[in-house]
Amino acid sequence: MKLSVIVPCYNEEKTVPLFIKAMSEVELKLPLEFEYIFINDGSKDQTLNILREAHEKNARIHYLSFSRNFGKESALYAGLQRATGDYVTVMDADLQDPPQLLIEMYRKIQDSEIDCVGTRRVNRKGEPPIRSAFAKLFYKIINKIGQVEMVDGARDFRLMTRQMVDAILELTEYNRFTKGLFVWVGFNTVYIEYENVERIAGETSWNFWGLLSYSIDGIINFSDVPLKIATLLGGVSCLVAIISLFFIVIRTLICGDPVAGWPSMISIMLLLGGIQLSCLGIIGKYIGKIFLETKKRPVYVIKEEA
Repeated sequence: MKLSVIVPCYNEEKTVPLFIKAMSEVELKLPLEFEYIFINDGSKDQTLNILREAHEKNARIHYLSFSRNFGKESALYAGLQRATGDYVTVMDADLQDPPQLLIEMYRKIQDSEIDCVGTRRVNRKGEPPIRSAFAKLFYKIINKIGQVEMVDGARDFRLMTRQMVDAILELTEYNRFTKGLFVWVGFNTVYIEYENVERIAGETSWNFWGLLSYSIDGIINFSDVPLKIATLLGGVSCLVAIISLFFIVIRTLICGDPVAGWPSMISIMLLLGGIQLSCLGIIGKYIGKIFLETKKRPVYVIKEEA
């Protein structure tokens, strides 16, 4: 039996050697043949050179190098496409996904009723408070309006059967949100909880705005509720405008003072204009996703592989 280990990398020159060393200890405790697929996602440091050296020393270590930075979602997709193992796991090179958990994950997945063993952080120790707060808010929103239920704190780090991986690969969409795709395909998944682990070295490439954009993409990819909200806002605005029109006509007939109320009228116009622009923005986001899908561009471009 073979285990494929998929590791997306972006500027991970300091962590890759530490990751390989940590995994070598886990290999001794599992009755599996290991293959490693590192994806160099347009790194600007020495990550690619380190992967080349690792491949020369160990033929089971493979790498794909993108022509530029395409993002983690593209890297994950490329790794899943290249994986040949009976089991497949997705891990970060910074060791925030503890390799030792693979031992317990493998033990659990031996149950024929289980198709995937995921991991879930029970806390976000070490993260900025605002990031943790927005992360919790995202899961509350997506689980209220989304098509699938996502587990708060769930990581991409999971051990999957070949059948589940093949099902994910059938989803060839350009706009990918892997956390949602893992859940959307179904299959029985159990979670292992663990305390948050900080990066072993280097700095994260994720910032607050990047995570916020990623969250918005997740909501749009797995829910059409924002469109329904835009429709509702349009209907409410129209109703308010009709009521206001009747009010103005009646007040003019009774009071004969059509000039008074200019400031309030301007405020109403600005309010309605803001609602219209917001609704157009929501609709435009969905149209933009459709636009990217219809182009049929590749999810990634490989410059070098071994």
